[in-house]
Amino acid sequence: MYWRLIDSGSEDAYLNMAIDEAIAMMVLEGNSPPTLRFYGWKGRAVTLGAFQRLSEINREYCEKSFIPLVRRPTGGRAILHGEDLTYSFSSLNSPPFFSENLLKTYAYISQAFLKGFMKMGVDVEFKKRRERGRVLTGSSLCFQSVSYGEITLKGKKLIGSAQKRWKRGFLQQGSLLLKTNADEMERVFLRAKGEEILKSMVGLFEVYPMIKPEDLKSAFIKGFEEVFKVSFRPEGLTQKEIELAQRLVREKYKNPKWLNYRV
Repeated sequence: MYWRLIDSGSEDAYLNMAIDEAIAMMVLEGNSPPTLRFYGWKGRAVTLGAFQRLSEINREYCEKSFIPLVRRPTGGRAILHGEDLTYSFSSLNSPPFFSENLLKTYAYISQAFLKGFMKMGVDVEFKKRRERGRVLTGSSLCFQSVSYGEITLKGKKLIGSAQKRWKRGFLQQGSLLLKTNADEMERVFLRAKGEEILKSMVGLFEVYPMIKPEDLKSAFIKGFEEVFKVSFRPEGLTQKEIELAQRLVREKYKNPKWLNYRV
């Protein structure tokens, strides 16, 4: 059995979100196989969770600094992108690995990343419970809370992930923090404090500066193949996915109605 691998390089925030949703739609319709996508960002960008309040973001600063704001299709909290490695994974709900249980799905995918980190000699941990004590009340940042199935380094959150689920399948989006820019996060997120940010999150390159992103992606691919007993084929987007993504950019992700869905 094979799954599709897409390494699409860096795109703008709107297109990145549109591509992830377009892939998920084609997977749900049976037109595309389960797909793992790695991607980066053209400059800094902020993504908000689908149900997160826009008022938690310093919009004036983002506008002055040319930092685009886009609402994700998935839930969770906000992320400042630009110094991270981002992924998405879309699949049908199919046993034995994927079902309608969100936490089990998280756990299997985290195990794949865990194996990848182990191959790179990175000493990470898999969280089996939510750490409530360290989370700030009203925190808008994804990396300031650690939930079941997420991965930590030295007790601090390393990968933040969120899902959008449908009856037949799901889309999971996630971000691996490479460097922590606490000062910029404090400016972007209204209730964030630099000292508290540094206590709750860590960038991989700050602990393992010799690791290269390409080697990291290769290790993650092997981790997925071992956990799910599949092989990956590097492929591009289909024409249907390209056309759908372009339409989603116009009609949804650049549409102020979607961004202002919850203010």
